[in-house]
Amino acid sequence: MGQDLEANKSNAIAFYRTAYLGDPAGAVEDYVGAEYIQHNPLVADGKQAFIDYFSAMAAEYSDKSIEFVRAVAQGDLVALHTLQTWPGNEQHVTMDFFRFDDQGKIVEHWDAIQEIPSETKNGNLMY
Repeated sequence: MGQDLEANKSNAIAFYRTAYLGDPAGAVEDYVGAEYIQHNPLVADGKQAFIDYFSAMAAEYSDKSIEFVRAVAQGDLVALHTLQTWPGNEQHVTMDFFRFDDQGKIVEHWDAIQEIPSETKNGNLMY
């Protein structure tokens, strides 16, 4: 089965939104395949490790939001560019990459996170 790029983009966004806003177990159940390989050094491999990490984050930082700025799909990969706002108006830009299996389920994740500085030398937004 070939990759459905639009479905993969929608599913990556739904997965991230669902987990980020407090239902990581539901996100895993609906969008993750048989395995889940994690490249974020703060999170262990596997579905349960993902659920544990995002459950703790939701409990500690319930007042956070996320905006999906763009999504790009190529082959079995989806890249998401997001703006996250945390308590105290602390803002971060993230770039997440998800690899999908042949059934359209997420099986691998990479990310990079950067805090938005109060000023930039170029005056451009980071998103």
